[in-house]
Amino acid sequence: MQYAGIMLLAGIGIPVLAALNAALGRTIGSPSVAAATLFVVALVVALVAALLTNPGAVARLPAAPRHLFLGGALIAFYVLTITWIAPIIGVGNAVFFVLLGQLIAAAAIDHFGLFGAVISPLSLTRAGGIALMAVGVFFTQKA
Repeated sequence: MQYAGIMLLAGIGIPVLAALNAALGRTIGSPSVAAATLFVVALVVALVAALLTNPGAVARLPAAPRHLFLGGALIAFYVLTITWIAPIIGVGNAVFFVLLGQLIAAAAIDHFGLFGAVISPLSLTRAGGIALMAVGVFFTQKA
């Protein structure tokens, strides 16, 4: 249950991040500079966490498969797009589409066990639950 609570907090952070970075982008007149600033702050925080928890892991980076580094490009894409688009369509609407994409991608990753994930087949019940979540998120954003 503690893992669920941590992930709930991470989920709460996504729209907060979107709103803060969108506001920063508007304030300084550049979504790209706002995104870059976010990454500098994130790098410092992640480096401190790495040094405190497992400093030897950095030495193992060269042996990691190169495709595993694409996560950095994906988070950059997310931050750049949410910073740019949230002020235009609203944080709630932007996060709605992010959540919808997350539901679809998570179901595919779990179903096929992609990237070493635990396989959790997409049953009719699970697909219905995901569809219900998507509809629920849609209704929360319906004007």
